Amino acid sequence: MSEAVLVEEDGAVLVITINRPEARNAVNGAVAQGIAAALDTLDSRKDLSIGVLTGAGGTFCAGMDLKGFLTGDNPTVEGRGFAGIVERPPAKPLIAAVEGYALAGGCEIALSCDMVVAARGASFGLPEPKRGLVAAGGGLLRLPQRIPFHIAMEIALTGDKYPAERMAELGFVNRLAEDGGALAAAKELALKVAENAPLALAATKKVIVESADWTAEEAWRKQSDIVIPVFGSKDAQEGPAAFAEKRKPVWTGE
Repeated sequence: MSEAVLVEEDGAVLVITINRPEARNAVNGAVAQGIAAALDTLDSRKDLSIGVLTGAGGTFCAGMDLKGFLTGDNPTVEGRGFAGIVERPPAKPLIAAVEGYALAGGCEIALSCDMVVAARGASFGLPEPKRGLVAAGGGLLRLPQRIPFHIAMEIALTGDKYPAERMAELGFVNRLAEDGGALAAAKELALKVAENAPLALAATKKVIVESADWTAEEAWRKQSDIVIPVFGSKDAQEGPAAFAEKRKPVWTGE
């Protein structure tokens, strides 16, 4: 993994940290490649169930490294897009743990995650129009799916910063933490999720994400295509057995 991105395991949780605090964790090529590699690790390993994505030094991510952009540094990864995530998030669940700023591309990274835990002092925004740019990293696509249409328009068109408490009221943020506590709160949530079977988690995420554009006629068939293999897995045998034997299940991801 690149030094621009640090990776740590906590049981079945993979913690991914953008490590450019001197640049407010702005995304350059090294960050994009590091995040993409970490997500590949998360998805490829059976012993990992969920990831937490955060930033070092009290800031989540201030967006694209504009200085690097001007010198030709590419903050995208083929097949995954900006920051190695926005066009193809991981198959497994991912939580954003946000301190400080999640602005521009940083907000788009948070939008690429499945849940958001934020410090009360954190703020979110899509300030690209203030720089003559457009939030083309998924912000304009995902934000109206997460919060009411008119509020999404306001955030996108003003380019202003919005506090975490307001974003929690809108349903953008799952849980609020005291300043400095976002990562701990996100890991607590991740460990709770990771108590469940990894194949079931990935299938659950896949159905929720992909079903948005399914027609009524195809919904049940497409859901079956995703979930039937889970019912035939070893973990689907282990879960009921552990329940009957009054013990904690031992998941294998098989």
